[in-house]
Amino acid sequence: MGAIRKIAKVKLIIGVLSKDEKSFQDIRETLRNEFGEEELVLEPFDFKFTNYYIEEIGNAPKRAFLSYETLIDREKIPDIKLWTNDLELKIAEENKTPGLRPVNLDPGYMTMGQFFLATTKDQRQRVYVRDGIFVEPTLYFQDGHFHHFDWTYRDYQSETYIKYLEEVRKKLAYQNATGKPYRLRAEVQKENEARRKAKQK
Repeated sequence: MGAIRKIAKVKLIIGVLSKDEKSFQDIRETLRNEFGEEELVLEPFDFKFTNYYIEEIGNAPKRAFLSYETLIDREKIPDIKLWTNDLELKIAEENKTPGLRPVNLDPGYMTMGQFFLATTKDQRQRVYVRDGIFVEPTLYFQDGHFHHFDWTYRDYQSETYIKYLEEVRKKLAYQNATGKPYRLRAEVQKENEARRKAKQK
């Protein structure tokens, strides 16, 4: 029987699809208050992969991504997905467009080997977690890069997404190795150099 090991925490990433850049900027503080400091931001750009969201978000939606410094337990993803769903509805009500979401939030998490998206919809490749939330393996990491599955959404197969997620993975690897967020790397380097010099004395 295999030994039970402590499971490493994972990196939270939220994809944001909004009707315009202002809608994205408006929601960032709310997300920051809930999930902590942002780590890497992919600023809004034109989303042209599908017309699926035109009726809800408009004909010129913007896509952006946010990753966060604070690592999470992967078991928290259902709570996060339910919270972002509620936030979408709240924003729709505030915009007096009930049932139509001016902002769509797609939380997911990254391990060193895969990227997962949370969803409320069941499909053959999705695994049920709890409270009506499934997770879908969306990308896997091999030979230095993320790769897609047959079922991966077309936009998540794009070079723009892949390059961003690979940068997030570098920061996750650093955090796993040092126990500190990537922004503190200069401080960590100084500490390591001080220890090295102390050993040489």
